[in-house]
Amino acid sequence: MIELRNVAKRYIRGDQTLTVLEGIDLKIAEGDFLALMGPSGSGKSTLLNLIAGIDRPSEGNIIISGIDISTLSDAELARWRAKHVGFIFQFYNLIPVLTAYENVALPLQLTDLPRAERHRRVVHALTAVGLADRMGHTPNELSGGQQQRVAIARALITDPDLIVADEPTGDLDRQSATEILAMLQRLHRESGKTILMVTHDPKAAEAARAIIHLEKGQLESAPC
Repeated sequence: MIELRNVAKRYIRGDQTLTVLEGIDLKIAEGDFLALMGPSGSGKSTLLNLIAGIDRPSEGNIIISGIDISTLSDAELARWRAKHVGFIFQFYNLIPVLTAYENVALPLQLTDLPRAERHRRVVHALTAVGLADRMGHTPNELSGGQQQRVAIARALITDPDLIVADEPTGDLDRQSATEILAMLQRLHRESGKTILMVTHDPKAAEAARAIIHLEKGQLESAPC
């Protein structure tokens, strides 16, 4: 499903060039669940953002389901991302003034789905993450684990092929983190989603099928 060919990412700062990733060759099978690990500054989040179409490589190609997303225009990339990628972040990125229902429904505003179908999907997604009784609550009325469940429901609402999670348990206590990781494993097992998760926590990484290690912008290991 995902193939990276000689991918590099560099940033220009004044007269200096900062190389974050260099010579990345990687293949990820459809339906896999991988954890990206490495020390701070190793390029984990940058690699995740490139695969998710949030950022563009300085060099190389990123091919997902036969589409070279590195060649798409900004508008094409935005449409591709909205259709194919679901995002889960460490700090949830929920809109404080909106309810759980309204936060999950947001991505569907960009679709042509009828109102009744949007409602059905939101209710189904929140029920799937165990929050059927919290739909009308705003984020500040929910625990950290519940907010992350809302974020997972939002990531799933458009039925994307790829779920990218950047430190999804980094702001949670151990019990909540364990519950979130179990939920991601269930999604992987039952719905066949491809999941890429950045984490610094070895315990969290154990939830994935395999681990990719990055060191100083280069792959130290790749999935088997």
